[in-house]
Amino acid sequence: MTATYETQRAALAQVVAIPVTPFAQDGTVDLDTHRALLRRLLDGGVRTLTPGGNTGEFYALTPEERRAVTESTVEEAGDRAAVLVGVGHDVPTAVASARHAHALGTTMVMVHQPVHPYVSEGGWLDYHRAVAESVPELGVVPYIRDARLPGARLAELADVCPNVIGVKYAVPDAARFAAFARDAGLERFVWVAGLAEPYAPSYFSAGATGFTSGLVNVAPSLSLTMIEALRSGDYPAAMKVWERIRRFEELRAADGSANNVTVVKEALASLGLCRREVRPPSRELSASERSEVAAIAAGWPL
Repeated sequence: MTATYETQRAALAQVVAIPVTPFAQDGTVDLDTHRALLRRLLDGGVRTLTPGGNTGEFYALTPEERRAVTESTVEEAGDRAAVLVGVGHDVPTAVASARHAHALGTTMVMVHQPVHPYVSEGGWLDYHRAVAESVPELGVVPYIRDARLPGARLAELADVCPNVIGVKYAVPDAARFAAFARDAGLERFVWVAGLAEPYAPSYFSAGATGFTSGLVNVAPSLSLTMIEALRSGDYPAAMKVWERIRRFEELRAADGSANNVTVVKEALASLGLCRREVRPPSRELSASERSEVAAIAAGWPL
């Protein structure tokens, strides 16, 4: 019987939360706080979690820390949420991480955009094929940040790897997304707006059915309100949420998204939910920026 991955596909058509990775005072991963933050997301109605995402400081964690965070997420999620595990780095590391995810009982992996400085179209396909073929039982979701990649390459990948079922598309160009999705096969994949709430309305209008979120760590109800509005086609209601989160997301996106994670952790710290520390190359905010973030978070429904 050919696998259909319907459960995994449904889990992608959601608010796909990217949890932060909190650090203790000594700089180690604070797994107790991590679990508490995960429970807060689950209690808030989030049903898809991505350990090993960029908001979780994927590239700043050691291999052992990435495994621990994945295991913590799987245990806390239980049967309350789907887990989409972020994998990446060199091919053997990505494959080992995907197999670790499978061994834990997860059903999906997200493959980070390769960070190698020289990425060819064919090499992109080879990289993802190696990961997808190593875990044929799992749904595979490429994380696409390269505007040069054509949709035809994704279609070619899925021809040889039918477990490639969804796409986290994170190129900041709604017109390019619309064209890419149609060139690859609009109905063939689940399209996840990978640039979160700021781009979700425009990407939904072009075919996305889910979006990722770092903001959801702070105010789950806002993210869930937006996706319900988008599902019902109520774009004015979605844009009301957009207006409410605009400044917060502008702070995250400033200077090439230098403070993408920092702003989220600062908001959580202002609410007493975790420490604000991030790892290099991220850096903590200035005092004035901290005050602004805290004021924004204090005005949201929590």
